[in-house]
Amino acid sequence: MSKRILIAPLNWGLGHATRCIPIVNALLKFGFDPIIASDGNALSLLQKEFPNLKSIELPSYNITYSKNGSHLKLKLLKDAPKILKAIKKEHLVIEDLVTKNKIDGIISDNRFGVCSKTVPSVYITHQLHVLSGSTTFISSKLHQKIIRKFDECWVPDFEEHNNLSGKLGHLKNLNVSIKYIGALSRFKKIDLPKTYNVIAILSGPEPQRTLLENKLLLELNNYSGNVILVKGVIEHEQQIITQNNLTIYNFMTSTELQTAINESDLVLSRSGYTTIMDLVKLEKKAFFIPTPGQFEQEYLAKKFKKENIAPFCNQNDFFVEKLQEAKNYKGFSPIKSKTNYKELFSLFERE
Repeated sequence: MSKRILIAPLNWGLGHATRCIPIVNALLKFGFDPIIASDGNALSLLQKEFPNLKSIELPSYNITYSKNGSHLKLKLLKDAPKILKAIKKEHLVIEDLVTKNKIDGIISDNRFGVCSKTVPSVYITHQLHVLSGSTTFISSKLHQKIIRKFDECWVPDFEEHNNLSGKLGHLKNLNVSIKYIGALSRFKKIDLPKTYNVIAILSGPEPQRTLLENKLLLELNNYSGNVILVKGVIEHEQQIITQNNLTIYNFMTSTELQTAINESDLVLSRSGYTTIMDLVKLEKKAFFIPTPGQFEQEYLAKKFKKENIAPFCNQNDFFVEKLQEAKNYKGFSPIKSKTNYKELFSLFERE
């Protein structure tokens, strides 16, 4: 009988869910029986990708952003009791699932309560160091305390200096088993004729996702080239709207999005870490608009601008003319590496 592995990404935007797709595929390839567990859009996306796999809805953290990015930290602090309550409830659900569904292992992508002392538990994160402004030391220590509850921590990056996460994913003396597993992406590079000048990809918690959507719809109407905009809203049916040079999708499947990005000259998006891993895999040029108040995305955007890879600007400062700046940047180059899933999954083979 195949060993059952519960894989549970955080529902914060779509990045945690999408970077779990190659892991689910690898589990299937190596003869495991993956069970998906999440909530909201993250769960919906994985259910569409893997309709034949068992899926379980977990208690929602209900993470939302403030309209004013500078108030994000206060908003999260205010919501902390509600989030902690959901994490405790989540952990009780997991312990029950492990027993009733005979789970043999757990892979949690940033879900704090998805672990068990009775089966091997893995935590996926690129943030060993959690940036939060003046409270960075505290937020980092709290996150590291959570990581220590797991048997292993898988960092989707490279250990050497030629890495993607910079100081976010590289710390010494964490006192936990860390494995750098390389960049995770559901995509592959395909040489296709260019159909679009720009592809705009939206994601992230509300209301910031909608605020950026409204901003881009206004600005891209003034753009002379062909544009495709993917709203990142997972609904029952796909909707496609065409307005002059602008084609709008509510969502795309992985295969559709892979094709659309390969057919585009430039990617306009948030500077989320999963997006960056995808851009590396697809060798694309990009223009970033970090989520207001999200220190991690601001750090990554500045990092890649400094390395002359991609320009960025703040959300309120974006105008369509700024896309011309991307011509002066080299874009993302491929990094040759292959995730050793056989070695990683050996954790679940132990008796």
